[in-house]
Amino acid sequence: EYEGDRNSEGQRHGFGKALLPNGDTYEGHYEHGLRSGAGTYRFKNGALYTGNYLQNKKHGKGVFFYPDGSKYAGDWENDQRQGYGEYLYANEDTYTGEWANNKRHGQGTYVYKDTGSKYVGCWVNGIQDGPAELIHLNYRFKGRFLNGKPLGRGKFIFDIGCEQHGEYIQPVQEKGEEDEEEPPLPLEPMWKASEITKLTPWSPHCEELQASKETTDPEASSEALNPASDAEGESEERREEEVNQGQEDEGKK
Repeated sequence: EYEGDRNSEGQRHGFGKALLPNGDTYEGHYEHGLRSGAGTYRFKNGALYTGNYLQNKKHGKGVFFYPDGSKYAGDWENDQRQGYGEYLYANEDTYTGEWANNKRHGQGTYVYKDTGSKYVGCWVNGIQDGPAELIHLNYRFKGRFLNGKPLGRGKFIFDIGCEQHGEYIQPVQEKGEEDEEEPPLPLEPMWKASEITKLTPWSPHCEELQASKETTDPEASSEALNPASDAEGESEERREEEVNQGQEDEGKK
């Protein structure tokens, strides 16, 4: 059913209201029979999008409310989250930053509601990857991430006014005879400390230059810290579920 403006050819053109065969509704602007311009689309499953359209696809600025209570507000392109936007997840975690093809991609900040920790840095196809800072209540870690885990050189910075330099290394799992037919499970990166210093400026490049100058501190090297595991491990699976849920909901229009 449709109620609204039409052009000389009988196409929906201008402002109108429509009830779709699947039970969804749309109220907004049309151009030559297609949703174009500002409008509000209500999904039968409870989802709602209000924002800009271009030829029946979400395009430009818009807000999408998902049935599980999550919300995305930001840029859209060709029906996908693309550009800059903020996602409030059902568990009240938030991500603010860049998007590409419906995934977190580029620079962005993810805040974990339960712990108050936040990841500030690079993302690749929805995964933490590249230079970043993981900030906790009274200390933080600066370094590089690969496939969602810290790896390589970095440092912990403590609020008491000191920092611990070192690197995350990937342990090698020994393969027994009984495991020859099955690939070994990946092990968590382990922190290997090298020295404790006063607060210093930091960048990934600086750490690489300092690598050859550092002397090993046996006592510090015995410590193993993993700041990412507590927040990241619990949230990774549900973040993927939220993204998948969002894509499924969008496909039902």
